Parts: sequence; C-alpha cells; structure tokens
Amino acid sequence: MSGHSHWSTIKRKKGAADAKKGALFTRLAREITLAARTGGGDPSMNVSLELAMNRARANNMPKDSIERAIKRGTGESKDGVELEEITYEGYLGRGVSAIIECVTENRNRTVAELRHILSKAGGELASNGSVTWQFDRKAIYSVASDGKNFDKAFEAALEAGADDVTEDDGFIEIVGSIETFKAIHDSLAAAKLKVEEAGLRFVAQNEIELDLEHTLSTMKTIMALEDLDDVQNVYSNLKITDEAIAAMEND
Repeated sequence: MSGHSHWSTIKRKKGAADAKKGALFTRLAREITLAARTGGGDPSMNVSLELAMNRARANNMPKDSIERAIKRGTGESKDGVELEEITYEGYLGRGVSAIIECVTENRNRTVAELRHILSKAGGELASNGSVTWQFDRKAIYSVASDGKNFDKAFEAALEAGADDVTEDDGFIEIVGSIETFKAIHDSLAAAKLKVEEAGLRFVAQNEIELDLEHTLSTMKTIMALEDLDDVQNVYSNLKITDEAIAAMEND
C-alpha cells in the first residue's frame, strides 16, 4: 500500500489547506455527528467518536463546534437538518472502480454532483453491489513515525490481531480485519502511541495500473470527488505509483 500511503500524505497537506476555507470543518462536524448518532455521545464508550473528536481538535476545530456536532448526533440539538449517510458505487473510466462515501441532507444534489464529475471523466455511477465485491473492508490505523517507534507499534498491532504493519513516508500503517478495530485502538493507546488517522476503509483486492498520463487524470477525478462537500471518502482500485505521486506533487 506504499503508493496509497504517499497519496494519503498529499491529502493530509490538502486537508490543512481545506481547513482554512472551512471545508474540512464541515466534514469533521458531520463525522462527529454520525459517530455520536451511531455509538452515543460519550467518547470513552465510543471509539469512532473519540477518533473523530481527536481529528477535529488536531485541525483546530472550535470546541463549541465539536459539542454542537455531538448534540446533533445524540438528538439533544434539533437544527432542522437531517443528515443521511450513503455509499455510492461507480466507475472512473478505463476500468477503474470507486466506492464513494457521502453524508448529505440532499440526496438529489449529491447524486447530480457525482454524476457530473464522473461523466466528465468518462465514468458513471453504478448499481449497488456492482463494485463493492472488488474490495475488502479493513480497519486501518496510521501512527506518526519518529524512526524509533516501529517495533513498539508492531508489537501493539500484533497483540491486537492486526494483519499487516508497514512504515513509509513518516507514518506507520496498521491494517486489520474490521473485528480488530477496537482492539488495535486499545493496544496502541496502552503503548502510548498517538493515532493520526483511523477508520474502517475499503481496500481493493486487485489494483489496476494505468500509464502515467491516465493515472494522473484519474487521481484528479478522485480529488474532484473528494472536494465535494457531501463526500467523506473515496476508495478506488487505481494503482498509485511513486512516479505518479511525484508528478502530482510537482503539478
């Protein structure tokens, strides 16, 4: 997953820029609201909420905004906005498949925006189940590497039943089955390792490799989808090479 780790680094940098214009705060607030709706408003009893709140704090999201998002999720606050979590499947063109996780209060707007971007790329939305079979759902954790803590992270991940631990581009990535999500969280916390990112994500079983030009154009389509306010995550089976990452960073 080396290429995808580099890709995550680019998106982290982009996230810092998004925070300045408020786009990231909108996504984080929705993530907190949904986590609170699903697992309750107490972060000590809700791992997903705890992680979402930590991400919000790391991006300097105001405390009041975090608390409002939690109250929307638990039903304590009624602001007239009913958020809906929807997962779409689609094709990005040239045989590349994608899963697009969205949170929206207007399904028709979301679908129209997705179709617009996909059609420009020669792709389209797909019916439920036509893409997800190509992916596995995994628990993924990312820990900042200081060059010394890989062994500690490896031991913690192994103890929690993780499947794989890799280190690349300043981060240690831990991958496990979805059943190990909380165990990995607890094991990393016990080892006093700070989690930078965590979540349940879709990982392609097999990746499709395109030439550099088409890889870059597909990556730009993915970024255009991610720029939509209603889109939380985009997963694809595109093989992202180090060459493509370098070209994207220099673009």
